Amino acid sequence: MSTPKRNAWTWIPSLYFAEGLPYVLVMTVSVIMYKNLELSNTEIALYTSWLYLPWVIKPLWSPIVDLLKTKRWWIVSMELVLGAALAGVALSLQTEFFFQYSLAFFWLIAFSSATHDISIDGFYMIALSEKEQSFFVGIRSTFYRIAMITGQGLIVILAGLFEEHLSDIKFAWTITFFIIAAAFLLLFIYHTLIIPKPQNDRAVKYSENFLKSFTETFISFFRKENIVVILLFILFYRFGEGQLVKLAAPFLLDNFEAGGLELNTASVGFIYGTAGVIALVLGGILGGIVASKHGLKYWFWWMLIAINLPNVVYIFLAFLQPQNFILIVSFVFIEQFGYGFGFTAFMLYLIYVSEGDHKTSHFAIATGLMALGMMIPGMISGWIQEMIGYKLFFVWILISTIPAFIISYFIKLDPEFGKKS
Repeated sequence: MSTPKRNAWTWIPSLYFAEGLPYVLVMTVSVIMYKNLELSNTEIALYTSWLYLPWVIKPLWSPIVDLLKTKRWWIVSMELVLGAALAGVALSLQTEFFFQYSLAFFWLIAFSSATHDISIDGFYMIALSEKEQSFFVGIRSTFYRIAMITGQGLIVILAGLFEEHLSDIKFAWTITFFIIAAAFLLLFIYHTLIIPKPQNDRAVKYSENFLKSFTETFISFFRKENIVVILLFILFYRFGEGQLVKLAAPFLLDNFEAGGLELNTASVGFIYGTAGVIALVLGGILGGIVASKHGLKYWFWWMLIAINLPNVVYIFLAFLQPQNFILIVSFVFIEQFGYGFGFTAFMLYLIYVSEGDHKTSHFAIATGLMALGMMIPGMISGWIQEMIGYKLFFVWILISTIPAFIISYFIKLDPEFGKKS
């Protein structure tokens, strides 16, 4: 049963906002919070990188979501769990072992969020007709990006304002996470009342051969032609960025003596949550436009350069340590724009290698490997930075992009792939 377009407007925007917010809280906001609570870069990078794991293994447990309950049940249940887990983060910050307890709640948020993602994407295809799915694809992406702006920007700015007025960092973040928890509980109530109940939303009854079919589908991905090159490309395309993303915010927050730029929390929220996200979106839009005109192969190397070369701006920032806020924002804008433009090639390549009989499953496996490619370099990034300092660390980031260029030399692409027909 399809949902009328006017009804879809009442739940599509809020649903994809609810999908995006937990991810950015786990991956970005946690890093800023822990830095303000004076944890070392090694600890922050190592433990928050482990939080990628639920998205790495998401393809393995997505069938469980299909088997046990309806997609709608999973959506509202996970939102209730997310609200409770966010409140758990808030409460844990007032304890002696705040790092261990809050990290445990972030793990719960990560697993619940990944499960939430699976159920939402499945529900989208069940509740909407093919025409409606096409119509709302831009809407869902927009509200997912609004969630990014809210998480990286407004929430971090809010926490920064609380820090300044309360002069108590732990209490400031406690209040911030209680507010987010309350918002999620409101989303849970709203979606419980508003989300439709399609007749075809029911637990899937797999045949006895399901496990065999699932295993064969999984194995078939690793039997693809040039699979070694494919795997190396997925794991190393973002090798530099996987390290940079964990230390960029701590670098801006660290004091001058430690090699940082000594910005306050609200300023970092503005840089990454507003200017950074705008640059990211603009870069992504431009990447999509040019790829659709000339195809992925034509733009592949330019996009590879775009996602890696702008990392050089952090070398300038580390060596110069400028205090001009506009200059800092401009440099980050350039880096994020290049990332948005270059990431287009990566996502198109994942679609390209997933083509075939099991393209949905293979794309899920590819995105899981993509998360692994972010998790592993992120884990070691803090240790490397503390060993060599920010200046040499950002030089190392640029060196870390070299494997992606070497592997890309062996990539084979259809010249027509990606062109708009």
